[in-house]
Amino acid sequence: MDRRVTRKPIGILGGMGPEATILLQQKLMAALPNAKGDEDHIPLLIDMNPQVPSRIDHLINGKGADPAPVLSEMARRLEGAGASALAIPCNTAHHYAGAIKDAVGIPFLNMVDLSAAYVAGLKEAGAFVGMLASPAVRLTRLFDKALADYGKKTLWPSDDDKMLRAIQHIKKEGPTEISVQILREASDELAERGAMVQLIACSEFSLLSPSLQNGAQRCIDTLDILVNEIVNTSATLAK
Repeated sequence: MDRRVTRKPIGILGGMGPEATILLQQKLMAALPNAKGDEDHIPLLIDMNPQVPSRIDHLINGKGADPAPVLSEMARRLEGAGASALAIPCNTAHHYAGAIKDAVGIPFLNMVDLSAAYVAGLKEAGAFVGMLASPAVRLTRLFDKALADYGKKTLWPSDDDKMLRAIQHIKKEGPTEISVQILREASDELAERGAMVQLIACSEFSLLSPSLQNGAQRCIDTLDILVNEIVNTSATLAK
């Protein structure tokens, strides 16, 4: 008797950036080490759209088109194509989660809320959670609000320009030692200020995640938390 799970397809709003979306796919494959064949992996419907208006331009620079209508249309396309749930491997894009959820009738796997709940459940998590993320995420207070529900406060690196420069460098050059050094220095600063648990909350920074695991502080990648939820949701919806 075949006891394999027939998993439901998950829709991915991708392209923000493209390499981070590919990383999500790689992590989803690695999350199923016991897969015996193609059919054991998670079916994905991916809208790889690098033409989504810049979140940084819209949120930080106050110019450029609103990404919400484009993201909403992507969500509708994915639902129409058969997606059973939606996910975005971009922390900043979660600022537009409300518009996305309003556009469809299927679940939205919110990486921000999932990450806040995960951190809150860690015994070693103190009052402060360090944030390795885009300045746009800080300005929107996405994680501040989510973590406040669990009595936690965020700590952010003191130099927004460096963090933004690291993101832009990764988008242009990939994960090089220049960006690794910026992230390590930011992580060390946060640890010195009391954040021994930190969230890697930018999918560009997720490309550097293995290089940030050597300090005394614990760095948790929000993309890994989303991967776990996608795996569980795809199986649960199949029942």
